Amino acid sequence: MKSKTIPTIRDIAAASGVSAATVSLVLNGKGEISEATRVRVLEAVSRLKYVPRASRSRSSEVKETLRFLKIAKHGQTVNRDHSHFISDYIDGMSQEALRRGYALEVTSHDGETIAAIAEAVAGAAGVSGIIALGTELSEGDIRLLQSVGTPIVFIDTFHDVVEANFVNMNNIDAVYKVLERFKSRGFSRIGFVASHVGTTNFKLRYDAFFRNMERLGLEVDPSLIISVESTFNGAHRGTSEYLASGGRLAECYFCTNDIMAFGFARALRENGIGIPEDVSLIGFDNLPMSATSDPPLTTIDVSKRKIGFHAVALLDDIINGPPDLPCVKMLVGADLVARSSG
Repeated sequence: MKSKTIPTIRDIAAASGVSAATVSLVLNGKGEISEATRVRVLEAVSRLKYVPRASRSRSSEVKETLRFLKIAKHGQTVNRDHSHFISDYIDGMSQEALRRGYALEVTSHDGETIAAIAEAVAGAAGVSGIIALGTELSEGDIRLLQSVGTPIVFIDTFHDVVEANFVNMNNIDAVYKVLERFKSRGFSRIGFVASHVGTTNFKLRYDAFFRNMERLGLEVDPSLIISVESTFNGAHRGTSEYLASGGRLAECYFCTNDIMAFGFARALRENGIGIPEDVSLIGFDNLPMSATSDPPLTTIDVSKRKIGFHAVALLDDIINGPPDLPCVKMLVGADLVARSSG
């Protein structure tokens, strides 16, 4: 009887239609690799049950499968503008899953009901644990996915009073760094570009703005808070309408995310308002285009790879631990990346 062959990086390269060097870059989280290529390589890794050489001492073959649910409930925040941070999450999860001897599956759910996703998860054979992208999920959605009974960790969201496992960014710490920078530069009339889109992290940043303004002894002027949609076009349109109506401008603005900052900045420029000469801006996410925008955008950077890594580590503990483990709610710190805009 023919023995089972252990797949190699060359096998992964052939299955995904890329070079062995590209596979190595994807597995090590390096290089400027497109999301489409990363996902294709990771799907081949999962399908062939490839395990890095360093992990084979723990197990001669992949022992179990983890599934990542990329959920875009309404697409206002999980969309092509943010494909980079999805890739970073997948990179972090893939590396740690492979190190621990798991295969990682990636499934996309765009516009599907959470009930339908839960039903698909419940019917999935051979899946030992789930990591769900919670960006656009409500508390009810989280409870529904939990009811399936499969061990699950939610990333990119956080709820204090929901009994679930979360790995998210520390929004309070991140927003504090934004406001502290503005204060250190002598600004006192600080504005906020918020969003009414139903995303938990947006709400957390909104709350963090008020809490940290008070913590830093800064006064909030409600007339300097603008609420727009979270897409580039929505932020541009909302800001243009605000300016056309005679809305007042602050000396500086914290924008809920980078995409909104880009739309906001475009509307300002179209109205002859200079950045940072007239208004300083700081965004959130450190998307790749932030470094090349005009001017380069000062922004908050949170390691999405680290969040993905911790999610797999936590899920592994849940799978292999006793059934009565308490829920874990983990927050990953942020860094402020200073550039010309603010």
